[in-house]
Amino acid sequence: PHKEGPEPCMVALSVLTMAAPTVMGMKLGPAPSPDLRYVSPPASDAANAIARPAIYPVTLFPEIAPHKEGMLDVGDGHKLYYDVSGNPDGVPAIFLHGGPGAGCSPRCRRFFDPQHYRIVILDQRGSGKSTPNAADDLEGSLVENNTPALVSDIEAHPDRCEALLLRGVFLFGPDEVQYLFTEGGTYGQNPQAWEEYRRFIRETSDDWARESTNLLGAYWQRLTGEDLEMRKAAAAAFVGYELSISKTFIDPAVLAEYLGTPSILIPFAVMEVHYMLHGGFLRRGQLLDGVGVMAAHGHRVAIAHGRGDYVCQPQAAWRLSEALRAAGCADVELEFVAGAGHSDSEPGLVDAMVRATERFKAV
Repeated sequence: PHKEGPEPCMVALSVLTMAAPTVMGMKLGPAPSPDLRYVSPPASDAANAIARPAIYPVTLFPEIAPHKEGMLDVGDGHKLYYDVSGNPDGVPAIFLHGGPGAGCSPRCRRFFDPQHYRIVILDQRGSGKSTPNAADDLEGSLVENNTPALVSDIEAHPDRCEALLLRGVFLFGPDEVQYLFTEGGTYGQNPQAWEEYRRFIRETSDDWARESTNLLGAYWQRLTGEDLEMRKAAAAAFVGYELSISKTFIDPAVLAEYLGTPSILIPFAVMEVHYMLHGGFLRRGQLLDGVGVMAAHGHRVAIAHGRGDYVCQPQAAWRLSEALRAAGCADVELEFVAGAGHSDSEPGLVDAMVRATERFKAV
């Protein structure tokens, strides 16, 4: 039966404190809030680009408040927070946040023209304002938390989608997971960030020889242990690593917001490790193997990817675009954005994404 709630047809994927915790017998000592002990410092920014970012022709639409919000009961003990803004009679557009587990913010509404679109944002299972949140009920947040369930939650079907805007493509290939979290692929771009990511496990381990070969598993052990303070510390180290490689210019205020807010921090770390350990709950190669479905349904696809994205490698966006074209997708546009990293707050990616939603008005 149809669930009561928003009916999306266009998808935009957006594709992170304490006492003296003891893990494996190792004390970390008192922690500050936000906990930056295992986060590499940002590179220099003599031009003050954080405060004065590059000016692009297109920016976000003005802030807008929702005219409807609620909690959608999707079963398995989960209720998803969602809100709807923009034109009540407009073209439905749903924004799916990244992470997994990062949650949405009011800013996500601003990629769409509110005069044209009926804008829907929501927090995935276990994240943001959805309940249970991993920060409050870890066990409950993980119940049936997998990709098929997330797809079912929004009743996604090829017949109900006309266009997709993808940012920061990640195909969940073993090479991508290994590059980012297990084999130090990012060491070439930000060696200190990678070393801090490893140092947290090394300094809290009583068997570094074993855990050094399974860093994701080591983080999972700490994120799901009985020691709440260690769970927070592990989340701060894990998310801090990813944030340290997510933008061209790292904003300390963003680090403070994420690492100092448990309801954001814990789900981000827990869900991301959960999904990485399970290969995204996808068969190897499943996403590329399935692009023929998109071609058969005539989907329009726009991909915006930072040329300097160290989280999701540009090769993933290229492989996806080539597979879509080979499958017969007639309208595929891939834009690599110079000077941009991974985050959808990069000015160049904002410009590319908003231009795409404007083009999609013709759908």
